[in-house]
Amino acid sequence: MKRPLVITDCDEVLLFMVNHFRDWLGEEHGVDMTLAQGFENALRYRETGEPVEREEIWKLLGGFFDTEMHRQDLIPGADEAIGALSEKADVVVLTNLQDHRRENRTQQLKKLGIDLQVYTNQGPKGPALQKILDEHGADRPAFFIDDLAIHHGSVAGVAPQVTRLHFVGEPDVAPHATCAYTAGDAHARIDAWDEALPWLMKQIEGDDA
Repeated sequence: MKRPLVITDCDEVLLFMVNHFRDWLGEEHGVDMTLAQGFENALRYRETGEPVEREEIWKLLGGFFDTEMHRQDLIPGADEAIGALSEKADVVVLTNLQDHRRENRTQQLKKLGIDLQVYTNQGPKGPALQKILDEHGADRPAFFIDDLAIHHGSVAGVAPQVTRLHFVGEPDVAPHATCAYTAGDAHARIDAWDEALPWLMKQIEGDDA
């Protein structure tokens, strides 16, 4: 059987992002983030209490990724997990960033000990994942890891044969993250690498058996 393929997200799976973004918003923009209100309603200007408009949220996110990626650090166990997975499978990153940030993401991960091919995407990830499968060989076992339920739904619709793990590595985000497992769009929801790695290895080795 062909070597399996693991396609993993980056932010809140390999690297912490939201809390660093929240700190930067408060320090530089006078914006407070309350995660319990859902991401689009979470940002409010400190002085007025008014919500930050959707278009401005996207500008702020772009500013963070342009200048503040150095703040991001590893989700506990992510580097060891990727190392272990790489012994059994080919591993790539599929991250929702603008294409011009691909090299910065690649180098960011490399500095933190994760040296992988990076694919960038905008919007639901199903079509992008299918392109990766076509490039690497669609007839091999494939596994998808992401923190957002919407992407599991997208992948389930485009490539239902892919094993899908819903993983939210940021403890402040996990309780507020819609669970793809309950919607049937992911095969499991696990939020820590010390539990996720054995589960993934079992799935991979089952395919190898």
